[in-house]
Amino acid sequence: MENNNKLKHHYFYSVGLSYKKADAEIRGKFSLDATAKNRLLEQAKTEGIESLIVTSTCNRTEIYGFAEHPFQLIKLICENSQGSVEEFQKVGFVYKNQEAISHMFRVGTGLDSQILGDFEIIAQIRNSFSQSKSLGLANAFMERLVNAVIQASKKIKTDTQISSGATSVSFAAVHYIFKNVEDIGNKNILLFGTGKIGRNTCENLVKHTKNEHITLINRTKEKAEKLAGKLNLIVKDYSELHLELQKADVVVVATGAQNPTIDKAILNLKKPLLILDLSIPKNVKEDVEEIEGVKLIHMDYLSQLTDETLENRKKHIPAAEAIIEEIKEEFITWTKGRKFAPTINALKAKLNAIKTSELDFQSRKISNFNEEQAEIISARIIQKITTHFANHLKDDDTMVDESIEWIEKVFKIGATAR
Repeated sequence: MENNNKLKHHYFYSVGLSYKKADAEIRGKFSLDATAKNRLLEQAKTEGIESLIVTSTCNRTEIYGFAEHPFQLIKLICENSQGSVEEFQKVGFVYKNQEAISHMFRVGTGLDSQILGDFEIIAQIRNSFSQSKSLGLANAFMERLVNAVIQASKKIKTDTQISSGATSVSFAAVHYIFKNVEDIGNKNILLFGTGKIGRNTCENLVKHTKNEHITLINRTKEKAEKLAGKLNLIVKDYSELHLELQKADVVVVATGAQNPTIDKAILNLKKPLLILDLSIPKNVKEDVEEIEGVKLIHMDYLSQLTDETLENRKKHIPAAEAIIEEIKEEFITWTKGRKFAPTINALKAKLNAIKTSELDFQSRKISNFNEEQAEIISARIIQKITTHFANHLKDDDTMVDESIEWIEKVFKIGATAR
């Protein structure tokens, strides 16, 4: 078993920030792209952190990992993003041990999502774990925890209706467009950026409007062409963005750029324009609203739009929480067993050594000594004794660390691998 002795004074933490306290601008500062995440993981290795995973989405940036103090993890986020420690202290959170475990379960199962029942984050957690494991930054505890969260996510998705109905930022965007733009079927729609939210929005738009009025632009034209091919849409070069903006009635911006690509200067308009910015960090400067007829809507606003679908989903929260508790309890039981297993194994080895010595002594002392029978009986007694100790250590009321220390002292065993 791996040596966890150095984890004795290390704790499991979840640190980060989310849409709950941090607005889109602050979340943008703390967002981590692929390069930043990799840099953070490499830095963690050099700083002696043995296990952690990093997630960064439009709604949250979080680290789950072991550390002596949570500031070690907060520092990693701040040093690899545009955010500062001072800003983190205002909007960030720190959860420790059981609270950190519970937080990962709620995040991974969509209960903590900005849109209740959104399961997109579980793929992020799975991919983040794979990345950490490939770099040697995922211990057995982390692997077991992530697998438990994935198991809970799958069970909630199949056994409850918490993700039923069409509710997402992309759905909310399309809903807003149809509610606020008259004669949408004959309006020109420009989609700038073909990331996941952009693709979903585009597919929803195609379902409800005329394809020939939707134009795609992406920095990498091949990605736009791939999506356009599926949906039979028009694709334009990135260099034509300023021209297409003039033609558009509605613009949906869903890029992954770290800095704004649309501002007041690029717009030369002769008619009203609705802009929906579904990007984190924000990709449209707020100065566009200084132009008469321009209306800018950000994804934070869209995420607040609730409807019957969301209300119906809330009814399934208790069922989802019951599933989480069941799987989390299994995980907690495993962690306890993992903690005292070395002691039980050492105790069994000690008792077996006593048995071997005693059987050897008795076989020489007693004539016609039946060593085979004695072996069977003593092995059963040892199994019963160790089972009693294991059950004691599993009990919720047991002070596990003190009991382990007592067992090791009484039997003079040194099970340091915990």
